[in-house]
Amino acid sequence: MREEQFYDYSDYRDTLELVRDKNEGALSPFTFICVVLILILMGGVTLYSASYPEAISQGLPHYYYILKQSIFAVLGIICSIIINIVPKKWIKLSSIPLLVISFIALLLTLFTPFGVSVLGARRWLDLPMLPSFQPSEIAKLALIIFLSNFFADERSKKYMGWYYLIPILIICIFSALILMQKAYTTTILFLLTGLILCLAGGFRLRYIITFLAFLVPPALLLLLSESYRVKRIASFLFPGIDPTGLEWQVNMSLNAIKEGGLFGKGLGNGFYKLGSLPEVQNDFIFSSFVEECGLVGVFILFTLFLLFTILGLRGFMRERLKDEFFSNLALGITAMIIIQVLINICVVTGLLPPTGIPLPFFSQGGTNLFVVIIECGLLYRVIKDSVKVKNG
Repeated sequence: MREEQFYDYSDYRDTLELVRDKNEGALSPFTFICVVLILILMGGVTLYSASYPEAISQGLPHYYYILKQSIFAVLGIICSIIINIVPKKWIKLSSIPLLVISFIALLLTLFTPFGVSVLGARRWLDLPMLPSFQPSEIAKLALIIFLSNFFADERSKKYMGWYYLIPILIICIFSALILMQKAYTTTILFLLTGLILCLAGGFRLRYIITFLAFLVPPALLLLLSESYRVKRIASFLFPGIDPTGLEWQVNMSLNAIKEGGLFGKGLGNGFYKLGSLPEVQNDFIFSSFVEECGLVGVFILFTLFLLFTILGLRGFMRERLKDEFFSNLALGITAMIIIQVLINICVVTGLLPPTGIPLPFFSQGGTNLFVVIIECGLLYRVIKDSVKVKNG
């Protein structure tokens, strides 16, 4: 059964060992920590610059949004430190409880008064004694840990065939719940990350393609079932259809990017954040960043995300034959964060239809930042472990 349907990575042992042996120390855990800390600081400064006009216009302190974001950042850093102290088996054992908790949280959001609707989307959960948060962000982390542990478990290798329907069912159930929250792009991100982990876990590519082919008809039906989605697609395909309505946000975003030039207008000197560009502190924060930091800032940002990707994939390859759980974690976390970055930047530059997905480290949204920092804590542990192996 395994030879016919699933990859066996032992066939590539020599190649993987070469990757682990080559250029050891060139990209270290210290480098990764520096990259993450710089991204957090850059994101915080950019968020403050983009959000203080909105805070003042609402009668709030100018530091209102960055203060909320900083609290979640500190909590995420504390959790990341704990993650790097506790035994690895505790992280593995958390996979099912975390999946169950996120499943219950999604149900509470959708079917109880604790769910909060904003602009027609029911994505937030407001429980007593807790700040409101988005369960879908917790579900993304839960999926990565669960699938990483599932495919690393020896029982998964022993009981093939129908046993491998479990991850597919988990992906489908959670995707359906997230989709019911009217988070279409988050659903796509969830699906893509899950399927990438399935591919790394041994699924043949043709089975992944078959699964996606079955998803296309209902996905298109759901996409066309909401008028606002149809309007967004129409405005994307025909940019001149309504330049002052549907395309206003994208047009203002592109104007802000053009105004940035080579060196930008300087931090705090952006114009489009003063009301011309809606949701500038959320999904369109990249536009404000480019306006104030220019192409030089974009080059630095892209370099940081490129380093993040290289470090994550290097951790994935180095751990492949030693610890499949850590290897899967590295792949899942890197894919989740970088795909989200690419989608956000494509949206604000008009390469994809407008959709609500934040830019990691930058956009307003405490839950997203909290989860991203925890994911970085897990990824740091993987990279640190891979270096320890070579030094040992």
